[in-house]
Amino acid sequence: MELREITDKTIWEEFLKECQEKTFLHSWEWGEFQRAMRGNIWRFGFFSGKDLVALALVVKVSAKRGTFLLVPHGPIAKSGDKLQMISLLLETCKDIAKKEGASFLRINPIWERNEENNRMFKSLGGRNAPIQMHPEASWKLDITPSEEELFKGFRDTTRYLIRKCEKNPDITTRISVKSEDIDVFAQLHKTVSKRQKFVPFSLTYLKEEFEKFSKNDNIALFWGEYKGEVAAASFVVFWSGIAFYHHAVSVPSYAKFSLPYLLQWEAIKEAKRRGCQLYDFWGYVNPKTQSGHPWAGPTLFKMGFGGRAYEYVKTQDFPFTWTYWITYFLETFRRIRRNL
Repeated sequence: MELREITDKTIWEEFLKECQEKTFLHSWEWGEFQRAMRGNIWRFGFFSGKDLVALALVVKVSAKRGTFLLVPHGPIAKSGDKLQMISLLLETCKDIAKKEGASFLRINPIWERNEENNRMFKSLGGRNAPIQMHPEASWKLDITPSEEELFKGFRDTTRYLIRKCEKNPDITTRISVKSEDIDVFAQLHKTVSKRQKFVPFSLTYLKEEFEKFSKNDNIALFWGEYKGEVAAASFVVFWSGIAFYHHAVSVPSYAKFSLPYLLQWEAIKEAKRRGCQLYDFWGYVNPKTQSGHPWAGPTLFKMGFGGRAYEYVKTQDFPFTWTYWITYFLETFRRIRRNL
């Protein structure tokens, strides 16, 4: 097996179409978004002879807590020896790290969380990262059944709240692909974050993401309004037959109307119209065993629509220099402070 850099978008995207386990964090658009936000990226293909068997997007992350290389939700493999794959990637990234001043490699694969994969990473010197930069588990729904069948599969409470919203003449929903609406979403996100004490995504971040995915009509904004006032909104990415519920915000003063339930149903129906087979609700934690986690409430909301959990291997760090430990302790403190 050998590693080669890939510069052809068609080769990259066509390969990913054939892969079952994937997320938009390895799409060509996400790579371009990361290039715009962070600077350096590398796209690698793993070749067994002439056959392309896997891909890995590598991103240089420069943050206050340290500089490192990140493989978000990858490598994405169709076949091949995973041990050999990660070994080869490590060798290549060590050379990149020396040139770029990175202290470690962080891999966030969407490979099944099992003993075999855990042992493999440990044998190569990997260690569980102190934080997760992207979800290590996700809640997903097969949306190939009819709308009627899907609706029947929802929790009773979920169905009731959706119907209640649909019957309320003061509630409306709309889909937008206008870039100027990002300003409204970002301001809403910022306002709600102050009340709920979380760090919002910047306007620049949201605009760049929207711009990169909107070029191929792969993103949309969903708005829920009460008497003409925005009460809830969400970002949904449509890519490679999957819809991803990526960003969302709801205004607490309108909570009694349960608008996010109707908005989610509208997004699922739009995903079906676009030919998607799967709806990925994104981050998941077990609400029974992690009831104190900030994601526990949102997870219960997502579970009401049916589907099941997919748990991935824990995010893995491969230290290259002693300065990794500065990042490790800073991130550990951050995780404890945020009760993650």
